[in-house]
Amino acid sequence: MGNGFTGVHGDSSEYDVDVAIIGAGPAGLTAGYLLSKQGLKVAIIEKDTRYVGGISRTVEHEGYRFDIGGHRFFSKSQQVVDLWNEILPDDFIQRPRMSRIYYEGRFYSYPLRAFEALRNLGILRSTSCMVSYAWSRAFPIKEVKSFEDWTSNQFGKKLYSIFFKTYTEKVWGMPCNEMSADWAAQRIKGLSLGAAVLDGLKRSLGLNKRPNDGMQTKTLLETFRYPRQGPGMMWEAARDKIVAAGSNVLMGHAMKQLASDGQGGWRLSASRAEDGGETVIRARHAISSAPMRELAARLHPLPESTLEASRLKYRDFLTVALKIKSEDLFPDNWIYIHDSKVRVGRVQNFRSWSPEMVPDESVACVGLEYFCFEGDDLWASSDEDLIKLATKEMDILGLVDPAKVIGGAVVRQEKAYPVYDDEYAANVAAMRHELEASHPTLHLVGRNGMHRYNNQDHAMMTAMLTVENILAGHRVYDIWCVNEDAEYHEAGNEGAQAAIPARAVSEDQAAALASVRDVPTRIVADEVAASKGKDRAAA
Repeated sequence: MGNGFTGVHGDSSEYDVDVAIIGAGPAGLTAGYLLSKQGLKVAIIEKDTRYVGGISRTVEHEGYRFDIGGHRFFSKSQQVVDLWNEILPDDFIQRPRMSRIYYEGRFYSYPLRAFEALRNLGILRSTSCMVSYAWSRAFPIKEVKSFEDWTSNQFGKKLYSIFFKTYTEKVWGMPCNEMSADWAAQRIKGLSLGAAVLDGLKRSLGLNKRPNDGMQTKTLLETFRYPRQGPGMMWEAARDKIVAAGSNVLMGHAMKQLASDGQGGWRLSASRAEDGGETVIRARHAISSAPMRELAARLHPLPESTLEASRLKYRDFLTVALKIKSEDLFPDNWIYIHDSKVRVGRVQNFRSWSPEMVPDESVACVGLEYFCFEGDDLWASSDEDLIKLATKEMDILGLVDPAKVIGGAVVRQEKAYPVYDDEYAANVAAMRHELEASHPTLHLVGRNGMHRYNNQDHAMMTAMLTVENILAGHRVYDIWCVNEDAEYHEAGNEGAQAAIPARAVSEDQAAALASVRDVPTRIVADEVAASKGKDRAAA
């Protein structure tokens, strides 16, 4: 195999490399960086013409920088932390961590502090909440099936409607009475209103000094590390190091086809945004962080599981950044908007992530996050209309005087969250098992590459262990075991009875790999009907 660019033929460019990588997000760039360090030649294609980093990129507009979703650089894995420090040794800053809930003109600590919440709600509403809570404890829903059932039992219907229903439905795009109760139990584990109130009484009497009303959660005063110009700074540095090592990161290149060469290797073709031409990459291994649905449609020969892959769904979102002639509006990194009068789900304050994100000290810059589906009315709106909507909603919330808004920008993020519907696991498994059996030199990594709602450090770790598999010449680690009892397992023999070198996953690696986040699943149709029937009966 050659070591890089081999020439231009007509309107096509050709590369011979060791590993072809689809996608320059955290997983793809981590793999490319580590392979390049080992002396292998890689070629990474990225369809974005300007930015690397995927959902972890930092978008720049007129000197203002926007973090797409908010990325705190924290990992339980020292191995991941060491890699961050190696790639970006001198540009991390320490930032205070603060997030709150905004509801009807008042801020509430996140996680909730029971007494603060009841005080902010006022006498009448807090009394109603406590009566509702007492009712739920005395007469709980016995057949708990949905998120709504579980949360109402824990907090009462009133507090559920204020602090859980609106935001959860905005994020996931489905009613709370159709979401699984199992997800609620995981998401809100260990939080009980009764215990919080009791602890508040103890604290008022000086009998309990634990923070946050005794809830076993971290305080809002802790700090986190963050690149001084946003998370994209990390991935731009990784790209530069890959290029400096003699490999290629090809921007504005969209995957056309990934074809088996019949000899265990791959021919990756990509269309160039710049001139409409085609780039061809030949490689011994291929790593894909592209969405599984997209990969299946472009594989040749088409996998038998293409139909299953086509059924995989995604939740998208967009950020509307507003520049406001004002000092900082609030100190939070972001605020959760629990208000049904507006469609915005969360508001970021970019200066609170890093002062260098906002170049003008007299201007505040906030990002309103809207959760949507690609092609719906929000997604299809023009940038001008979205900026108008964001300005109007900040006015409705009482957070911004529209006259002080001096500009804005819109950033769309497709396929931000893989959807865990009732058939996703079977669809993922069908494609995964077929590709592992037919194409041992094709490796799926990262959030969309594996259809897993994971953190940045988890995406990196899937790439780190995939690199070890490539270097070993065998699939030593089965990265798909990540969600099985929150630990990794070594892969068994692949195909023939080939000897697999013994290589246990360390506790450090497992710490990052176990960070996959739970997402809600729908309850089955008859249970949804039963849940809605209970709601009508209660009404």
